[in-house]
Amino acid sequence: MSLVRLNIKGISYSQTQNGAYALILNEVGGERKLPIVIGAFEAQSIAIALEKEIKPPRPLTHDLFKNFSDRFEIVVKQVIIHKLVDGVFYSSLICERDGIEEIVDARTSDAIALALRFDAPIFTYKNILDKAGIYLKAEEKQRKKEEKEEEIIEEELLKEEIELQSEDSTDYKKMSLEELNELLSQAVNHEDYEKAARIRDEISKRK
Repeated sequence: MSLVRLNIKGISYSQTQNGAYALILNEVGGERKLPIVIGAFEAQSIAIALEKEIKPPRPLTHDLFKNFSDRFEIVVKQVIIHKLVDGVFYSSLICERDGIEEIVDARTSDAIALALRFDAPIFTYKNILDKAGIYLKAEEKQRKKEEKEEEIIEEELLKEEIELQSEDSTDYKKMSLEELNELLSQAVNHEDYEKAARIRDEISKRK
């Protein structure tokens, strides 16, 4: 069976399962997307790995695994999403130590969080992508449908952002960059990563 490489497109809040998130993977060199439902902790870990500028004061579980592996010279070479059963994806870590390769089973969310930390490529089999992938045709009609879906997603994300902002009444727009950077450091130190992400967004808008 042939392998297909995947890239991470993004993470969004799942509208079908409370407390869950949808991790969207893109087919490299193709137009299909592979959506995978993951938990909040794993979504946070993946988001932090994607956002290089947010450094937790203490290592998260996946950071600890990376530190442990580095200490004992274990390398995760690649991640393969190898099975799909009843809507659940199964993955393997392809690891190497002293020239010996080992295969370790892992939850897909954990495997991807580790792949980011090891800069390891992510693959799946073509038959899995054929079964679970969302294929986007290049026809104009399909493109319009895709644009409409993106608009809906953007509206949902905007609603989410408004809800988050209502929880945090701080008006970041009125603050200076120096104040924002100080607030960002405090949020990271207190491990309030949602607040840190909002502050980071405001800082990015000004650059």
